[in-house]
Amino acid sequence: MNYNDYIRDIPDWPTEGVMFKDITPLLADNKAFKTAIEEMAAPYKDAGITKVMGAEARGFLFGTAIAYVLDAGFVPARKPGKLPAKTISADYELEYGLNTLEVHEDSFTSDDVVLIVDDVMATGGTAKAKAELVDALGARVAGYAFVLELEFLHGRDKLDPSLPIVSLVKVQ
Repeated sequence: MNYNDYIRDIPDWPTEGVMFKDITPLLADNKAFKTAIEEMAAPYKDAGITKVMGAEARGFLFGTAIAYVLDAGFVPARKPGKLPAKTISADYELEYGLNTLEVHEDSFTSDDVVLIVDDVMATGGTAKAKAELVDALGARVAGYAFVLELEFLHGRDKLDPSLPIVSLVKVQ
């Protein structure tokens, strides 16, 4: 499937100079969305994934669907102050600013094998922060899955090179 047909460019959003890759057309098309979920999950079918982690908000959309396909639980990584129980946090850089993610302290155990999912990998900061949260709670990251990878931002360089990274679309 040519996923580029379902991703549109929005210039100067959320800030001037950023070319935002809008995946809402992909979400709106049942065949494209279903195929994307299946292709992102397929390499991890036999990896023993027990939890899938996604950051708000679009990471929730792909992460929960992939968790369903892999028969795994889902852990939401949220912005500060959004989770009701005790949390741990990790700071990260975006291509256009700084942010923080939090998860509940009881999100993972040492037995968990975690797939980190998101819609876009840009600078790799969000994915790295999620991996740090998984590691801090004693679980193991098995790999990453993204709809879109902005290769020109070199996000892979921030991630463990020994782990698999699935990206359906790569933008150079």
